[in-house]
Amino acid sequence: MKLPSGKTVNVKIPAGTQSGDKIRLKGQGFASAKSGQAGDALVEVRISTHKLFKVDGADIRVDVPLTLYEAVLGGKVRIPTLSGAVNLTIPANTSSGKTMRLKGKGLPKKEGGHGDLLVGLEIVLPEQTDEELENLMRAWKEVKPYTARGPEFD
Repeated sequence: MKLPSGKTVNVKIPAGTQSGDKIRLKGQGFASAKSGQAGDALVEVRISTHKLFKVDGADIRVDVPLTLYEAVLGGKVRIPTLSGAVNLTIPANTSSGKTMRLKGKGLPKKEGGHGDLLVGLEIVLPEQTDEELENLMRAWKEVKPYTARGPEFD
């Protein structure tokens, strides 16, 4: 990083550092008016947003879209992580909004180890209307009706 004095220094970010934490650079600040000695520079860490991941302490979150057939039948879905993609097994009959945990795939912790990657599952229907799917749902509604909401929604 470049200091206000014009000097460029490398700053080591310790494991477990979070947004808002401050790192002290001893003797890298401006000179004191009284003694002439350089004071300390304080660097405040800001974690940038990412298009996929959201930081939650040492855990990170990612929302993963599922097709209707992946949610109903289950299967393996490729999930991006900080250390490379992994295959996550989606159980059959998975509802939208379910969160699955990939242990140790989050950010480093100050006390050692890593947080988790929390995978939020979201069912996404086809963009265009599908007459066959609509007919299947009408028939299924007649044969196997169920309620997704509790009595508090009545």
